[in-house]
Amino acid sequence: MAHWLLKTEPASFSIDDLARKEVEHWDGVRNFQARNNLRAMRLGEEAFFYHSSTGEPGIAGICKVVREAYPDESQFDPNSKYFDPRAVPEKPRWYMPDVGFVSKFPREIPLAELRTVPGLEEMVLLHRSRLSVQPVAEEEWNIIVQLAEQK
Repeated sequence: MAHWLLKTEPASFSIDDLARKEVEHWDGVRNFQARNNLRAMRLGEEAFFYHSSTGEPGIAGICKVVREAYPDESQFDPNSKYFDPRAVPEKPRWYMPDVGFVSKFPREIPLAELRTVPGLEEMVLLHRSRLSVQPVAEEEWNIIVQLAEQK
């Protein structure tokens, strides 16, 4: 099973919002590489829930795929900020999975700390920081889960 990292702005949707809702679709992704990663996600795979565009960005917890990617309906809605006039229902361009809450970390792991941790030097997050959906290597996953358990 693969592991992932999903970025969101906590002012729009946070780990606490997901905890309250329990399940939510991951919509609005409009980058082709991120879209391809969403389409590669499989049922049961887990992802780090990353808070971006905040004073101190970092990993806040874990979610998991509860429904594999399906067409993002917002691409067809002219009133949506995610509307794509090139998308048609017969040939959608954008997809979204549903994710479920797994856990909130006892502490958010800041990006600045991740940059200092041995074993994370090649992590996509540290090289392609703007990519909103990215794979996480098994070793990276294990290191970060251990970090989250430390006080």
